[in-house]
Amino acid sequence: MISTKRTAFVALGMLAVALGGCHFGGSVDDVDKRSVERWNYLIARQAEKAYDYLTPGTRELQTRESYAAAMNNRPVRWSGVKFDHKECDADRCKVYVDVSYSVGMPGAGGAGRSVETSNTQIEIWVRVDNEWFFLPK
Repeated sequence: MISTKRTAFVALGMLAVALGGCHFGGSVDDVDKRSVERWNYLIARQAEKAYDYLTPGTRELQTRESYAAAMNNRPVRWSGVKFDHKECDADRCKVYVDVSYSVGMPGAGGAGRSVETSNTQIEIWVRVDNEWFFLPK
């Protein structure tokens, strides 16, 4: 007769083996989606929503209102974003996104003239409590 403790131990071991291939929490693919979502809020001048994508530690140091004011009042006008690629380990990713933007050029042919361009932004994203967050420099 098998003891109750041994049966429980065997059952837990079998459960651990069965779940061994499972991954709980935010997958590495989630970082692609979240990085673009954050930029789309910045493009829409809704930085108060992009704030939620910052790491918890960053949010402890800066209020939603001050972040939104700083980001929404920048002289650059972001106009588009496209995910490029990422380099990840278990809980950290270097994410490359192509961001299109325009910048006003005072004195360059008259008022209101702007230059449009794009640039690849390299961002660090970290997984905290199974969710991906942007870690500003």
